Amino acid sequence: MEPLWKLLYLLEPAPVTLILTAIGVTFGSAFRALNYGKEMERNRDLSEASITLDRSQALMIPVMSSCSLLLMFYLFSSVSQLLTVFTAVASASSLYFFLSPYVAHVKSQFGLADPYVSRCCSKSFTRMQAFLLLLCCSIVAAWLVSGHWVLNNLLGISLCIAFVSHVRLPNIKICAMLLCCLFVYDIFWVFYSERFFGANVMVSVATQQASNPVHTVANSLSLPGLQLITKKLELPVKIVFPRNLLGGVLPGNNAAEFMMLGLGDMAIPSMLLALVLCFDHRKGKESADSLDIPPYKGHKYIWYAVSGYVVGLITALAAGILSHSPQPALLYLVPSTLGPIIVISWMRRELVELWEGAEPNLIEKTQLTEV
Repeated sequence: MEPLWKLLYLLEPAPVTLILTAIGVTFGSAFRALNYGKEMERNRDLSEASITLDRSQALMIPVMSSCSLLLMFYLFSSVSQLLTVFTAVASASSLYFFLSPYVAHVKSQFGLADPYVSRCCSKSFTRMQAFLLLLCCSIVAAWLVSGHWVLNNLLGISLCIAFVSHVRLPNIKICAMLLCCLFVYDIFWVFYSERFFGANVMVSVATQQASNPVHTVANSLSLPGLQLITKKLELPVKIVFPRNLLGGVLPGNNAAEFMMLGLGDMAIPSMLLALVLCFDHRKGKESADSLDIPPYKGHKYIWYAVSGYVVGLITALAAGILSHSPQPALLYLVPSTLGPIIVISWMRRELVELWEGAEPNLIEKTQLTEV
């Protein structure tokens, strides 16, 4: 156990940047999910509607995650290049999804003409969409060549935002079920997996580097500039910051090492944030549209969830510093985010509404609109 004064190292540039980035990503993911839902309702585009998890799907996520973790633990070296290719494609798609609202905003602000230039896969592409797609592919290509941690973080953040926008929770009941299962999942694979598998499976998988297929192809073809292409890649399944960021170095650690936070530690709480943000939005809209419903009073649930996430994340990092060992972040994040939402909704007598879920899905809303 380290002395308490070492908690001051949470004020180093790397931990502060990690905390601020994680908070921004979780809130931004929830906000993007809300806006994406509005966009789908407005355009009535059911082909791109998000997936709403049911009970069986929520229970299968920890099971499938455990299977994937074991597969990568034993066979990572064999499938790493294939995994890198798959990740590159998914990252380019997610980055396009992440940046497209900003491109649309710039186009509307400046009144830019954006004619259609081509048609692919039953969809028409405008000139700006084609440019954005080219930009996203270029960023992924730069990551494949350099493996730079900034590009890794950008792709990881894009994957997190796209996941939260497309995979949703219908109510707090399913959310609590998923979070509790992942709570146990994270604790087991971080604290107890070494007893069964001889090594910390979660840490081993999180710190493994994948073989770069670009380097393999360039080497086999004897292409010039081979020395500029990195042999190994950190896959964007986590955000990382060098411990010597802006000159700060945590004692007892190599300056070349990185602080890291898994995407799941941002994406899973973000699903809860997206759920309560949609609830806040619906309640506010109902109050504004109906004279019979009193105005929505009190702080919105999203701020309790964000505050709980901040407390849980700082506690997880503090525990890691004091214990000098990896910590399962969901051990701290699940109680600090889900707990306040359940307690406060019970005090407001809104727990039943949150627990069962009252918001109709996209298809039902579209049918009501047609009627």
